Amino acid sequence: MADTVKANGRATDRVQILEKIPLVANPQAKEPAEIASNIKYHAHYSPHFSPYKFEPEQAFYATAESVRDQLIKQWNDTYSHYHKVNPKQTYYLSMEYLQGRALTNSVGNLDVQDAYANALKQLGYALEEITEQEKDAALGNGGLGRLASCFLDSMATLSLPAWGYGLRYRYGLFKQLMTKTGQEEIAEDWLEKFSPWEIPRHDVVFPIRFFGQVEVNPNGSRKWVGGEVIQAVAYDVPIPGYKTKNTNSLRLWEAKARAEDFNLFEFNDGKYESAALIHSRAQQICAVLYPGDATEDGKLLRLKQQYFLCSASLQDIITRFKERLGGKDIQWLEFPSKVAVQLNDTHPTLSIPELMRLLMDDEGLGWDEAWDITNRTIAYTNHTVLPEALEKWSQAVMWKLLPRHMEIIEEVDKRFIIMIQSTKPELEGKISDLRVLDNNPQKPVVRMANLCVVSAHTVNGVAQLHSDILKAELFSDYVKVWPTKFQNKTNGITPRRWLRFCNPELSRIITKWLKTDQWVNDLDLLVNLRQFADSSELQAEWESAKLASKQRLANYVLQVTGVSIDPKSLFDIQIKRIHEYKRQLMNILGAVYRYKKLKEMSPEERKKTTPRTIMIGGKAFATYTNAKRIVKLVSDVGAVVNTDPEVNDFLKVVFVPNYNVSVAEVLIPGSELSQHISTAGMEASGTSNMKFALNGCLIIGTLDGANVEIREEIGQDNFFLFGATADEVPRLRKEREQGLFKPDPRFEEAKQFIKSGAFGNYDYSPLLDSLEGNSGFGRGDYFLVGYDFPSYMDAQARVDEAYKDRKKWTKMSILSTAGSGKFSSDRTIGQYAKEIWKINECRLP
Repeated sequence: MADTVKANGRATDRVQILEKIPLVANPQAKEPAEIASNIKYHAHYSPHFSPYKFEPEQAFYATAESVRDQLIKQWNDTYSHYHKVNPKQTYYLSMEYLQGRALTNSVGNLDVQDAYANALKQLGYALEEITEQEKDAALGNGGLGRLASCFLDSMATLSLPAWGYGLRYRYGLFKQLMTKTGQEEIAEDWLEKFSPWEIPRHDVVFPIRFFGQVEVNPNGSRKWVGGEVIQAVAYDVPIPGYKTKNTNSLRLWEAKARAEDFNLFEFNDGKYESAALIHSRAQQICAVLYPGDATEDGKLLRLKQQYFLCSASLQDIITRFKERLGGKDIQWLEFPSKVAVQLNDTHPTLSIPELMRLLMDDEGLGWDEAWDITNRTIAYTNHTVLPEALEKWSQAVMWKLLPRHMEIIEEVDKRFIIMIQSTKPELEGKISDLRVLDNNPQKPVVRMANLCVVSAHTVNGVAQLHSDILKAELFSDYVKVWPTKFQNKTNGITPRRWLRFCNPELSRIITKWLKTDQWVNDLDLLVNLRQFADSSELQAEWESAKLASKQRLANYVLQVTGVSIDPKSLFDIQIKRIHEYKRQLMNILGAVYRYKKLKEMSPEERKKTTPRTIMIGGKAFATYTNAKRIVKLVSDVGAVVNTDPEVNDFLKVVFVPNYNVSVAEVLIPGSELSQHISTAGMEASGTSNMKFALNGCLIIGTLDGANVEIREEIGQDNFFLFGATADEVPRLRKEREQGLFKPDPRFEEAKQFIKSGAFGNYDYSPLLDSLEGNSGFGRGDYFLVGYDFPSYMDAQARVDEAYKDRKKWTKMSILSTAGSGKFSSDRTIGQYAKEIWKINECRLP
């Protein structure tokens, strides 16, 4: 009752405050009073809610629309400038963009954070309270999508003429709920109301065909006809650069059916479902990210999504290329000098045959000309060496859905074989592995990674180790054919979102000691912190900033899990997609062993240990049973440990639910130790490792992905290294198959403790069985958890010791941030622009 009275009182106060603010539309408002008036204007005249409401939710939408006013002006100016200058532009195609909240990022990049904070104060709100109202855009899953979003931020910040293309998922991946049975998935509600950032472009609509057949004309040209046609409608999201006028665009495609596809006759005859069949099929395309593909219908839907993205984007790119010619004759050979297309992994591979189809069938070009243009336009980023992630599509499904594209792919395959036979006869024995089509009679497939490598002008990996493995192993024979085609582009992260905005306390200290805030877009300047690493004054300030972030994180954990954690304990965090190769299982086995040892100690012995809070977060794919078992195990261990009065002052284990960008923005600044413990050679790069290192968090990890380069940059003394190296892994797997593995007693003890039922009666044997035996599907410890466990536990003991020396730990933390300059996505994108896309800055005057 008292709370209701208080809330009503606040609402009344707010109404009185609002009445004093003049209602004036001022899209380019700069002063807080003008901004407050513009926000009030949107609350009244861009209404989405009942009148007279100005609760936090309404205040968020009105604030976002006020910020969008400023973005639209810059957006329009940017595109008219690009149109006038007509530079070469990059088009980045990705199935995922893990954008996170846009309000904080937008006011930060526009440099109007303080003005908006003051304006909202006049309206009776704190900026932080309003930003909390925003839902994360559910357009991605993990590192691939977050990388794409960091890249968009850097493209705009560097004033590069570039677009992102993706799909406007209605429900994204899923929202993760934790129940007694473990992870449950429900649909994301990010678009349940609407997104204030997107602008529908009703004039940008393209037809997308599925199924049908190929007609051969008398002159020999071919045309894809019949089947089912869906409309792709563009929705644009503004991407502002940091302290630059350039505002680029993320164009998301929505699938819609036409009115004429609604069968009115059938509907009036009571056949409601069949009357709207095409409409229903259109809605399915952008409903969910990565729909389950165990059935043929599921495979068709995934393939439809991929083709929908590629076709809509390429039709748009060609249309815009023609518009910029201003009526002049089209010189198609100039296309690659104006257009660069980057495929983010194999999901957009169908861009290759689609560009060929558009050039040959719609524009009348011959094969050789179309192939030359396609090859000089398209580049491919490989993100994985995992065999299951290198996409292979059933030829039968492809023939059914995309008959014209299969004809083109067959021709690419045929010409590639002829080229190898005539120019590299020594590789003739390898042709069956290198070719695009795998014609195995049991399961004929199209190998999408092979199609990318054969067709693209450049192929890049995303960390030095990963790129070396691609050249030495996965694509080694292609390197003999095209030695200059392969490059490395070590991933990066945007320092704006991942330090400046999410960790304001630490950012202020860095600016104070460097005597400049230029590090925000020149991250190499962080190296100058090294000279102050021993300063007791900086160390004290650094510790106090870290404590503020830890306190914020502790409050968040209490709010979402009900578990109280101690900010004085060591905060140890692993947040990423749940996958056996990322080895969250090793982390929780280590926690189980730690718990067992603590239980065996006397109270006096426990007091000498380093108190630790272990947090794990991430989503397990809905059909990935073992990953879901790992989530359940973490949850069950936490339920026991956190309620054990003997131990819970020295150890807590927390599963943080529904991990996303906004959750990461709280977890990463508050972390002191971060686990990046994948089996060496399996993580292409990782980018969360960069975010943690940048925020002064120390890493315990293997020599995998970008860990290798992070350790080089920050110094090996500031990195807790363990585990087998990538070149040792094949030998160790072979030895395991030969029965030569001798498990460490600690490893056996941890497994046995789980089997004893100490953490409840859930049957963990299928999960633990994956670590048993010497080989076989789902057994034989393919990811070498058992082999690396003793060295992992030894490294954790070194962590415990190091944390006791606060001065030493804080110095290591400072050196971690100081060595993170290389890992800016500004550096990565600068290299892509110069070495792959050949595009230049096109700054707004």
